[in-house]
Amino acid sequence: MDKILVIEDDIHISGMLCELLGQNGYAPVAAYSGTEALLCLPQGGFCLVLLDLMLPGKSGEEVLAEIRSESSVPVIVLTAKTDKETVAHLLRSGADDYVAKPFDNNELLARIDVQLRRVVHGVSPKTELRHKDMTLDLDSFDAFINGNRAGLSKREFEILELMMSHPNKVFTKNNLYESVWGGEFLGDDNTINVHISKLRGKLHEISPDAEYIKTVWGIGFKMGE
Repeated sequence: MDKILVIEDDIHISGMLCELLGQNGYAPVAAYSGTEALLCLPQGGFCLVLLDLMLPGKSGEEVLAEIRSESSVPVIVLTAKTDKETVAHLLRSGADDYVAKPFDNNELLARIDVQLRRVVHGVSPKTELRHKDMTLDLDSFDAFINGNRAGLSKREFEILELMMSHPNKVFTKNNLYESVWGGEFLGDDNTINVHISKLRGKLHEISPDAEYIKTVWGIGFKMGE
């Protein structure tokens, strides 16, 4: 089922959008601020983003810029501003389309369908991530080193997927917990440490001489160079 990220701070509009998408075969994920949206995005798997411009925290324009720095996922902007100058700026900034508020449900669904058909007939979605001699298979939810399966748990896979999607980024424990577990990090280092330790152990068992996950002391973790 295609996942769509709905970035909308109005709880009633967000609820309506999520209900509409769910009724039409999509799997909506709601974010109510720009900051929350940027925590959701690294989880991956989104086929499209619906983005409101007027957001608390980071603005819709800032979120769009960050999305475009990391991903080519289609973005449809929901906006009450429909003057030509604003629309032109949005499209130049990386939006794929826009829908004026208040919007017609059928028009929105049609525009979503158009963007998803463009993706299907364009570049095929990624089915694997690579780092050094390790491959993360996004279909089987497991990692392979020189053809040897690691046997990852769901959380271990999600941690590795997040880190391999951004191999140069240092992830704090807060980043990892909020992105993988989806809740607020309350300082429980043990949860993160145990999963990182088990993940390292499984990779080390296959390739003892390689460092796939590096500790950046005082900050967090990143992919080994």
